[in-house]
Amino acid sequence: MRSQAHTAAHSTAQTERVREWVSIADPYEERTWMLDVEFLLSPWQCLYARGCQGVLTGPAADMAQGCCSYGAHFTCEEDAERVRNAAANLDPSLWQFEAEGRRGGVIDVDGEGTSTTRLVDDACIFLNRPGFAAGAGCALHLAAIKSGVESMSLKPDVCWQLPLRRHDSDAEKGAVTSIVTSWERKHWGDGGAEFYWWCTEAPEAFSATEPLYRSMRSELQAMIGGDVYVVLERYLDTKAAELARHGAATPVALRSRGSARPADQQSI
Repeated sequence: MRSQAHTAAHSTAQTERVREWVSIADPYEERTWMLDVEFLLSPWQCLYARGCQGVLTGPAADMAQGCCSYGAHFTCEEDAERVRNAAANLDPSLWQFEAEGRRGGVIDVDGEGTSTTRLVDDACIFLNRPGFAAGAGCALHLAAIKSGVESMSLKPDVCWQLPLRRHDSDAEKGAVTSIVTSWERKHWGDGGAEFYWWCTEAPEAFSATEPLYRSMRSELQAMIGGDVYVVLERYLDTKAAELARHGAATPVALRSRGSARPADQQSI
């Protein structure tokens, strides 16, 4: 194992701190994975229907919309086609807006060619509202639970990956750097700054009994590949054990609006 570290402090008007990353070379292609150690070690968990305030400009826990108040953006045509197929086979008893979906489709395309899930009554067409017989929440997620399959086989990429976000950037000679980190307000565009609440900033969301890299093992394996995940898991297991030996809690520096991304980088 090769290790190379450097630290840099970078401050803004709102924050000054150091964040740790690990880089892993992909064994199959010219790609380097940059993974957010701090967030992956954190005990983050989704609080949908358990305190989630939603992504509107005021508290909206009673609406049970979670982060589904807007259409989910598709990453590619394969992503969109998977959701179309899932909708075509969705049990009507699990989907409140089944009639709307059959009649008008489940995908909208704007004037710039951007594809998203359709909105019905100001939220995603797949979002069952409170009072629906099958329960509030994503109809695709309910279908995955009922069928005993991974939700990623039915849901849009962005939905099953949250709160993780992958960003790829091309370098010289075809090399690619892929960053996996927490999804933040800024990733929603200008509107993110107006959210009343956002879960990767909320202390109450960091309350799980296991770290994120374990609770989202399947999702991470799908995002970065099984072999890269094995290396990542080994590294984070060692890191977690070191923290435990020193009696230290897993460091979770919640990012506030406008925070910077300094780095303490480990290369494996």
